[in-house]
Amino acid sequence: MIRALILGLALTAAFAVSVAAQESDDPSQIAIDAAGLLDKAAKALEEAETRTDRVEALTRTVRAYETGLTALRTGLRQAAIREQVLRAALDAREAEVSRLLGVLSTMERSPAPLLLLHPSGPAGTARAAMILGDITPGLQAEAAALRGQVEEITLLQILQESARETLAEGLRGAQEARLALTRAIDERTELPRRYVEDPERLRQLLETSDTLASFASGLAQVAGTSAGESGDFDAQRGRLPLPGPATVIRGYEEPDAAGIARPGLLLALYPGTLLTAPATATIRYTGPLLDYGNVMILEPAPDTLLVLAGLETVYGEPGEIVPAGAPIGLMGGLAPGQGAEAAEFAEGVAPEAGAERSETLYMELRQGDAPVDPTQWFAATKDG
Repeated sequence: MIRALILGLALTAAFAVSVAAQESDDPSQIAIDAAGLLDKAAKALEEAETRTDRVEALTRTVRAYETGLTALRTGLRQAAIREQVLRAALDAREAEVSRLLGVLSTMERSPAPLLLLHPSGPAGTARAAMILGDITPGLQAEAAALRGQVEEITLLQILQESARETLAEGLRGAQEARLALTRAIDERTELPRRYVEDPERLRQLLETSDTLASFASGLAQVAGTSAGESGDFDAQRGRLPLPGPATVIRGYEEPDAAGIARPGLLLALYPGTLLTAPATATIRYTGPLLDYGNVMILEPAPDTLLVLAGLETVYGEPGEIVPAGAPIGLMGGLAPGQGAEAAEFAEGVAPEAGAERSETLYMELRQGDAPVDPTQWFAATKDG
């Protein structure tokens, strides 16, 4: 009885997995919704090549891929964790399950009259029948619970296999969209400029600066014209978006493992994440700086600098004006053709939540000659 049900699960699971669960935290429904988002992103990528403003269209497409991939990773992680929990529960009950299967198997093979026959005669037979009647519902309930657990494991395995394929396709599509965006930025006409940096003065500043703070302070003293007015930027206080979908892993002036506190935020992002300008700003500097990797410094208002350090690719040149939401660079960390998380999931590994956000971006907001707490400006950091 129960054994036949278990053997039949492999045949029925493929049909049952298509039934969408209604709970928002159900991994099956999350994966289904994520697959829909990635499908829309793939169609948007095809349409973006025909748009007049390809940079804007491709920026939205890359972000759409990132949203879908983030949701799919969540569904995969939850499915893998749920499977591990179910398997551990079944392993812990291995002896109990074996006994249950044995009893059910015996009941299934034995003829009904033989089950009711008792050596002590009719009275014993009656008592045995009553006892059997009492325990049978419990055995059936245990069998149903076991069947549900085994069925869920089977469905989760099918879900994960399908979702891994969708993840791989989504990663390839996202990478194609990033490459298309880079080409479109290279081909676009020059952005409006506020001024042109003095290359000699900038070179001297780079050579004499031994910290990020000294470079930013020196840059702030170089005459420049911001893209926005102080009032416009101040009006966005507390509502600015982060430059990309990120998690705050170290707060303002929060010491790191070595006890060093920095006047900025350390953000964790997925490999290859597209970064966009939080507000309309003038680019003041792009390029390598000390040991921070590639750095982008934006001036959204007079006497205000937004420092972003740790990019792999930067878009734009000093003096150009970028509107809010415009692409300004990409994070690194992508293996050829896929992210590191694809290999982890392909091997059946369920990384801890946030563990696959392996790229870090340092963000510092400076007003005048001093840093200020960015959490007062960026909405997404208030709960971080």
